[in-house]
Amino acid sequence: MSRRVPRSRAALSLALGAALATPLTLTAPAAATGPYTVTPLKFTVRAGERTCTIDADLYRPADVNHAHPAPAVIATNGFGGSKNEGATDAVGRAFARRGYVSLVYSGLGFGKSGCLISLDAPEIDGRAASQLVDFLAGKRAADDGTRADFVTRDGPGDPRLGMIGGSYGGAVQLATAAVDHRVDALVPMITWNDLAYSLAPGAVGRGDVPGVFKWQWTNGFYLVGEGRPPVASNLDPARINSLTCLHFVTGACDMVRTLNSGSYPADRTARLLAYEHSVSPMSYLDRVQAPTLLVQGQADSLFNLNEATATYRTLKARRTPVKLIWQAGGHSSGLTAPAPGELDLSRDNLETSYVGRRVLAWFDRYLRGQSVGTGPEFAYYRDWVTDPNSTYATADRLPALTRTLYLSGDGRLVGHPGDVVRGSRTYTNGPNPTSHSENAAATGAGLPAPAPYDTRGTYLAWTGAPFGAAVDVAGAPRATLRVVSPEAERTQGSGNAADRLVLFAKLYDVAPDGTQTLVHGLVAPVRVPDATRTFTVTLPGIVHRYPQGHRLRFVIAASDDAYFGNRGVKPVTVISAPGDTGVLQLPVVDGRARR
Repeated sequence: MSRRVPRSRAALSLALGAALATPLTLTAPAAATGPYTVTPLKFTVRAGERTCTIDADLYRPADVNHAHPAPAVIATNGFGGSKNEGATDAVGRAFARRGYVSLVYSGLGFGKSGCLISLDAPEIDGRAASQLVDFLAGKRAADDGTRADFVTRDGPGDPRLGMIGGSYGGAVQLATAAVDHRVDALVPMITWNDLAYSLAPGAVGRGDVPGVFKWQWTNGFYLVGEGRPPVASNLDPARINSLTCLHFVTGACDMVRTLNSGSYPADRTARLLAYEHSVSPMSYLDRVQAPTLLVQGQADSLFNLNEATATYRTLKARRTPVKLIWQAGGHSSGLTAPAPGELDLSRDNLETSYVGRRVLAWFDRYLRGQSVGTGPEFAYYRDWVTDPNSTYATADRLPALTRTLYLSGDGRLVGHPGDVVRGSRTYTNGPNPTSHSENAAATGAGLPAPAPYDTRGTYLAWTGAPFGAAVDVAGAPRATLRVVSPEAERTQGSGNAADRLVLFAKLYDVAPDGTQTLVHGLVAPVRVPDATRTFTVTLPGIVHRYPQGHRLRFVIAASDDAYFGNRGVKPVTVISAPGDTGVLQLPVVDGRARR
């Protein structure tokens, strides 16, 4: 039955997703405060080869009816959540108060919804969500007979609707839009483009080998999915696969087992990559037509800025309307408060935050058909700006690589190849990790964790001169390297990708007192494709100001305890000479960038 929600109880709850976002120079409309009803509903759906029930809540503004319809917004939870978590049901409340019909549901395999966890596969999660679109179109009823005849329609069976959500609730939007072109607008936040890159980044220049296994994040999510208490919803037969793969689809379990095995022969690798790509937007973006506002977090070692950048570039190339925002918060933000201007529904700041206003404008344009601007092509949060109304810089395109530094044999980063000193230096790896970037579980939970470190003899560093003025970097740095490793050369032809050389590239900010900070806690693992040849690695995107007097330090390390590393000991030597050395390219931007 429906329950009436009075205006006084319509306060918005928790931040959307793990950390979702920030300011825009648009005139802020007055916040809507309309009452609404909430009706719990069940939907029996076909999802892949299974039939199961989706648990949902329908939020209907009090003044919306068949004679006065309104567009709809669909949202679902992040991984491990449900429709009832604050960050998800806050979406329903927020948009219902602003005149939208909202349908919020627990994703397949979560909350009280049935079926297996498929990692947002288009033919499973996407098709299931499409059946909720049918409900909003008036083509089907909920299990109790409830029908929706009050949603704006573009034609028979075609409701006007958008989707919004973060992380797992972000990828499902793209999966749904790929199989159902009735979806009119998307706002995917802090989500993935290529799960192969997300869970095992660093397969440089090769499409047939895995990267370096990000075991902390991957196994943490796997345990959340598999290790749930034996309550009634988890014992639903539709949510059980087998004794060895309880709640995931078989392909997902096989993926996790292969990654954890630390052994990647060609046949297993082919199956691994095939499954990862099948649940990755990069494999089906050619079917996505809905205008898409992408929001990605800078503090995110799970799905870094490069993920949304890749999605943006693909959609842009296909002429799909798309814009991109790099906010501060992501999966690595833990429990820290949202940065100035980020969307925080616990503060009801859709109208007063940068990202909130961008979202409202996106839906006003594509769901309400209003002739409003949707903001700049690209925007990024700057944590060094103290004025809360100016924290976002904007641009009409993504930043380019504009500054080149060279790796000198004496450990310096220099600005001209002629300043490179001839020399060579060597590091080696041990049986256990000797470098640390983050503890994913501690970071995600907001718990204390050790500061990043590297152990002497297991890494090489190149440090630039103190900057004479502040330098702002916004984008993904790129390093081109050549290393010498006879042991890696000997083992790389074994037929098992695990025998290839692994290393980790990263950037530090070194203060005048020598204190160094790993920028956003991010590293770039590399599984070197051929130790006899030059290779190029794209580091995770960053937005960072190096203040005047600070220095930039580029490091390659033998290991990182958040990832699997080398199989066997593989000493590495880097040789530098004038005209023949490694190169680091940076996307340096104008610090006076407009907002």
